[in-house]
Amino acid sequence: MSSVPPLSPRKSLWKGKAKAIQAEEEEEFDDINPVITYRHILSQNLGVRDPLRVIALCDSDAFYAACEMNRLGVDKDQPLVVLQWDSLIAVNYPARTYGISRMDKKKDALKRCPHLKVVHVATYKEGEKEPGYWDDVDTNTHKVSLDYYRRESMKIAALIKENLPGCEVEKASIDEAFIDFTKPVREMLLQRHPYLAQVPPEGVDTPLPPAPSINWDGLGNLIPVNPVPLPEDKVQTREDGGTRAINREKTLVYEEEIGDSHTTWHDVALSIAAELMSAAKEQVRAKLGYTTSAGISRNKFLAKLTASYKKFNTQSVLRNAAIPNYLKPMQFQKIRFLGGKLGSAIAKEYDASTVGDLLLIDEMQSKFGENSIWVYEILRGVDRNEVKDKGSALNKSMLASKNLPKPITKPSEGYHWIRVLAAELALRLNDAREMSPNLWPKTLVLHARKGYESGRSKQAAFPFTRDLTVDTIALAGDKLWNELVGSNTALKVTNVQLAFTGIDTAEIGQSSIEGFLKPSSSKKRSRESPEHHEGTDSLGNSASELSHTCPRCGKIFTVPTVEGSGDDQQDILLKVKTEHDDFHFAQDLARQSGQRTAITVSPKTKAKPTKRRKVQPEPKGIEKFFRK
Repeated sequence: MSSVPPLSPRKSLWKGKAKAIQAEEEEEFDDINPVITYRHILSQNLGVRDPLRVIALCDSDAFYAACEMNRLGVDKDQPLVVLQWDSLIAVNYPARTYGISRMDKKKDALKRCPHLKVVHVATYKEGEKEPGYWDDVDTNTHKVSLDYYRRESMKIAALIKENLPGCEVEKASIDEAFIDFTKPVREMLLQRHPYLAQVPPEGVDTPLPPAPSINWDGLGNLIPVNPVPLPEDKVQTREDGGTRAINREKTLVYEEEIGDSHTTWHDVALSIAAELMSAAKEQVRAKLGYTTSAGISRNKFLAKLTASYKKFNTQSVLRNAAIPNYLKPMQFQKIRFLGGKLGSAIAKEYDASTVGDLLLIDEMQSKFGENSIWVYEILRGVDRNEVKDKGSALNKSMLASKNLPKPITKPSEGYHWIRVLAAELALRLNDAREMSPNLWPKTLVLHARKGYESGRSKQAAFPFTRDLTVDTIALAGDKLWNELVGSNTALKVTNVQLAFTGIDTAEIGQSSIEGFLKPSSSKKRSRESPEHHEGTDSLGNSASELSHTCPRCGKIFTVPTVEGSGDDQQDILLKVKTEHDDFHFAQDLARQSGQRTAITVSPKTKAKPTKRRKVQPEPKGIEKFFRK
């Protein structure tokens, strides 16, 4: 069995080792029409080097606004915007016809459209377990919540996965998902064209026979190979920097093609993916009420660019032959990772603005270093990033944060925000527990800072509890706040963060290490019943307490109880107690093993050897544009 034909010298760039060199125009995109063989059609593990690879990006249209339209049940033609404090963060498509954009203020938007519906995002406020839509929204007392949008996003992603079995789906953001159609598309290719499974006598490296013609009707917008440009007076600039034809008649003229290329097997693969994507989009619209736009091409980078070709409840397909003329007129600084300092440096150095301008540059590597090879590749539509399903990966942390418009200057002012942040953490963790009931954050972390300064943090172990409430988190957060600020009267805190870290799945029947290594008599002693005391909580309110005094060191542990949650508070105290017993047991083991250095760390802190700080070398080439 012979091997796959080697790549040409220019195609060795796929390994990222060759220097970007100036090329003739017909060679600039020399890999857009690879020879596809029987080996390719019958292989299952070619990954990002698969010439039949098909990737899509599905983007929910004006997502936040669409969520609010669904929640309120408003008419699809009703202009609507979503407000966060004084700024518009989402504008639906009916509102955009009035010239309203996210850059506008509320009063300006209402001038353009007096019947505009304005909805402020849900917010948390102290005393409420869940966020709501309040009339008295105030950034000085409330915190923005995106939980509703996050839940709707998860519904859309789940429905897409359900309707696209065999596809890899990666959530890219709250309103975007990448989909790898390669495996199911290959299976459908072999089902529809079974002769492709019959390897000819010449061997598996024989090129496939010519591909059949394709009927693209109903499969979305086909980006033209050779577009006929519109006159400048017939094109207007979109908010996202792209362009659109002023009317439908001119759009058809723009899409007229001259000398279109012949059909390839990758085109056939794209058409199959377009069928599957169209059906999945319709399911999302019918069952959830959300419209989406999709882009379908050979990799993630091109799929994302293609999705913005024409927006609102549509999909576009970018064939390999259409890549050059689609990329060349594009402003390269609009491309992800080619903006900011790097894009400005390249634009200034070469007096370039479009991808086509940069394709003529042959000295970029000598100026920006070896790593600039990825710039060379991205300008030619090469992207080897995989689509990875992150849904099964456990999120190890959850963060609730608030930038305070009015700084905290007194220790007592912090309790309000601790409770607001605790409500968000409680809601998010309980939502996550619906899918994984035994999720347990091992640590609660409080961080406070002034402006952009580094700030200070405190953390403590967070015992496992079945019924997680706002009170449970807030009480633990209040204790951290007291430890962090104490009686400091010179406070000026402008940002407060409360976070769960070390989130993992707790084992059923989990017990301390002492229980496995000591006789049953000592284990029985470690489960003594806690004592009850009366006292006040951190806010000075009357509260019942559970406490335990360590017989070895005399340390007293107390846990304030909340009415109706005594069992949970006993579990919390038991967890703290067993952790403290583990600490003493670790000391005993250290002494028995002859260690001379005493263990002086707290049971919540691990002793770590001092590490010599490494001196970071001065960044070179392109790297310096990504360092502060």
